[in-house]
Amino acid sequence: MNIEMRRITSEKVHEAVMIWNKVVEDGVAFPQTEPLDDDTGAEFFAAQDYTAVAFDTDTAEVVGMYILHPNNVGRCGHICNASYAVRSDMRGKHIGELLVTDCLKKAKELGYKILQFNAVVATNTSALALYKKLGFVQLGVIPGGFLMKDGHYEDTIVHYHTL
Repeated sequence: MNIEMRRITSEKVHEAVMIWNKVVEDGVAFPQTEPLDDDTGAEFFAAQDYTAVAFDTDTAEVVGMYILHPNNVGRCGHICNASYAVRSDMRGKHIGELLVTDCLKKAKELGYKILQFNAVVATNTSALALYKKLGFVQLGVIPGGFLMKDGHYEDTIVHYHTL
């Protein structure tokens, strides 16, 4: 497996939409409740400051993706936010780490000073371990901050990383 990080192209929107939608449908990590189609996905990804895909050059398939965008405006416009998704059959192969490290570099290139996560679900142990490994700082817990697909609430944890 040879993974390259690339800016999303129109040819890869469908694959990215499928990866994104799987996380939305699982209902345990992303706040969105409605899946994207190819048209709404293309619009959504284009509206971000940057959308990247993890591209397996051996298979020519997208195996993960991220979006990067402002977390706020004006005097807080130096803070960005991101979301990451790895194809379900490719999890556990360090693709998430490639996505986050690429995102940290891209955010700095775009002039951001801080990457902030507003709502990392407390049960997302693999993401929490990765963010700790990469030097993110946990700020605090929001009790019941995330409505899980099954209807119960889980805590969320705010994180940041100085760029």
